[in-house]
Amino acid sequence: MAVSAGFMAPHPPLIIPEIGKGEQNKIKETVKAYHQAAREIAVLKPETIILISPHNVMYRDYFHIRPEKKLAGDFAQFRAGQVSMEAVCDTDFIKELCEEGKKTGKPWGIQGGGARKLDHGTMVPLYFINQYYQDYKLVSVGLSGLPLSEHYRLGQAIRRTAEVLERKTVIVASGDLSHYLKETGPYGYRKEGPEYDHAVMEVMEKADFGRLLEFPEEFCSKAGECGHRSFTIMAGALDGLQVQPERLSYQGPFGVGYGICTYHVTGKDPKRRFLDQYLQEKRKDDPYVALARNSLECYINTGRHLPIPEDIPREMRDCRAGAFVSIHKSGQLRGCIGTIGPVYENIAREIIENAISAGTRDPRFHPIRPDELPDLTYHVDILGTPERITSIHELDVKKYGVIVSQGRKRGLLLPDLDGVDTPEQQVAIAMQKAGIPIDSQEVTLERFQVIRHE
Repeated sequence: MAVSAGFMAPHPPLIIPEIGKGEQNKIKETVKAYHQAAREIAVLKPETIILISPHNVMYRDYFHIRPEKKLAGDFAQFRAGQVSMEAVCDTDFIKELCEEGKKTGKPWGIQGGGARKLDHGTMVPLYFINQYYQDYKLVSVGLSGLPLSEHYRLGQAIRRTAEVLERKTVIVASGDLSHYLKETGPYGYRKEGPEYDHAVMEVMEKADFGRLLEFPEEFCSKAGECGHRSFTIMAGALDGLQVQPERLSYQGPFGVGYGICTYHVTGKDPKRRFLDQYLQEKRKDDPYVALARNSLECYINTGRHLPIPEDIPREMRDCRAGAFVSIHKSGQLRGCIGTIGPVYENIAREIIENAISAGTRDPRFHPIRPDELPDLTYHVDILGTPERITSIHELDVKKYGVIVSQGRKRGLLLPDLDGVDTPEQQVAIAMQKAGIPIDSQEVTLERFQVIRHE
């Protein structure tokens, strides 16, 4: 196999003795595991090492691949400038990988800029590898703010490049786990920290890579993880391959999680095409969500409005109600359009039309492109009948949405939205959306409930 193995590796600078000055002895299991992983790489004798680092140059919508012929760096920023290294880069591999990106319109290449030196997320793994093996060329890869599926696709492209060049390749996914494991740690404690570390180590020790794609963006953010996208790129490079996973260590005594796992390729396995499975599973949505998704995809791909399907639930065909369709990408809103009351003949048509509008006519966003469609998530809110209220104290932001009216101006805000914690906030946002002055007293308030489908 061109890709012969993958390695999940942390990058705590203090693991370097000249930096840790004894503190590295508190993570002896991690040190021991790192040496074992490095020895395994030496046995494999790879021609190319792909090293993926969260601390490499990073862009919101682009993966930067370092274009240099040679890279060098040291640990001067950690007061250990005497520890330095350099690596010759595999320029043929870089060129081939970037050519595929150009041909397929994928967002990776050498057009970024920034750092001139190797980052510590790259150097810590190399520090151990170089003690046992140096006859390799390096490809230095950064992350992006794009969805996990795009990180996985980059990994798939790395694998194809290795196969085209017949290059014996090893993938090293550099990344720490949560930074919020302990109150006494440098970043403090959040409950999502230990939850994330437990979940991701369970995934990684079993090489159950499909589950990496299912981690919610919000959860990962709250957990303060560092390496999830690195691991996902590695998973893509191992797509369709049978691997022998081994968990070597996990520690977190300083409040940051460090995990090391190895994956030696033993053959091919079409059942392990995890991105394909993930995308297929997304299509088994709640029928309301599926209709929104299919409506927008039909319109963007063909220009046609989707006919109402025959197999939808009866209430979608027989009932009328207002409906809002919200579309998200990477946890961020990408479009939201809806109707306060019924406009069309039934709920199904309400969803179809509002899904198209949310994806192509929300004035806050550019229309959704065809290449974005696989990475979108949809929420559909079916609105109940609004009831007039006389006081803001009759609102509950989790239970009720609000409609604020003044003359012909009317603003609506759905219930249970992230970042909206009080009725005062809820009303203020609805007034802003309606163009009603925030200090205006002459307004009408209505509340409503929704049935949310997601």
